[in-house]
Amino acid sequence: MLPFLRKSALALIALLSLAAHAEAVFPSKPITYVVPYTPGGTNDNIARIIAKHLSDKLGQPVVVENKPGAAGTIGAAYVAHAPADGYTLFNASVGNLAIAPQLVEVQFDPFKDLTPIAHLAGSRSVIAVNPKLPIHSIAELIAYAKANPGKLTYGTSGNGTPGHISTEYFKLLSGIDLLHVPYKGSAQALSDAAAGHIDLVSDPLANSFVQAGKLRGLAFFGTDEAPDLPGVPSLKETYPQWNFSGAFFAVAPSATPPQVLATLRKAFDEVLAEPDTIAELKSLGMAPQRLSTEQSEAVIRSTYDISKEIIEKAQIKAT
Repeated sequence: MLPFLRKSALALIALLSLAAHAEAVFPSKPITYVVPYTPGGTNDNIARIIAKHLSDKLGQPVVVENKPGAAGTIGAAYVAHAPADGYTLFNASVGNLAIAPQLVEVQFDPFKDLTPIAHLAGSRSVIAVNPKLPIHSIAELIAYAKANPGKLTYGTSGNGTPGHISTEYFKLLSGIDLLHVPYKGSAQALSDAAAGHIDLVSDPLANSFVQAGKLRGLAFFGTDEAPDLPGVPSLKETYPQWNFSGAFFAVAPSATPPQVLATLRKAFDEVLAEPDTIAELKSLGMAPQRLSTEQSEAVIRSTYDISKEIIEKAQIKAT
């Protein structure tokens, strides 16, 4: 081979090798982090905390994109069918993965099409009422509801969400009748409860409303204690058998390459270990907990089974 041809061939090989290496580096462009609800709710708030820290960790922007509707399953389906390259992720709750697919027709299989990257946190929900109501405890709520059957309304971020299932579970245990008012996100439900347009909520975001005096907290569940909510008891004091709670996850399409998943899992794990991240999540009423992929899958499956039982006993239908 002539010298100049040899040099050209070597240069071409070097360029191809460099290009291949550049393609193999992940991430090399912004990541879209899909939130399946409107801005301002619990899921959205968590996603923005995670996205901020993850951007710093990965060296690429992590952009939150809201795709609300159908109890979060529209956003879930979007991510399930997105290119499996690690650049489209989903900020999921057990509602999107384990509850709503049992109530509404969905275009994805939560156990086959999506895989957990990280368990972000368990959620502490607060059952809270508009403070103008003459209700100051769970016992008084039950008594008032029985005296006024079907008149009290409760708001949630949609059918098939943890707020929906947990309140229907509470109705089963207490034997009361409440009217469900679904929204596209918990922020609007909380605002309407504070304004008196609906009567009560069961949601992690109620934490801040109770602290601000905009709602009256009656009980909490999902964690063992709530030191920032003095005077608000655990729901287990009334119902020791209570076994439902929410949780949030970061997930990706199942076909995402293993090396990309490994990079993402490592980054999320490091972010979730940072004191600032932990403090910010706790401020939302979350209980940060780092779990393995297998443990995360077990939480989703367990919630699916518990929800299935509640849905069948309460005869819940999507509306």
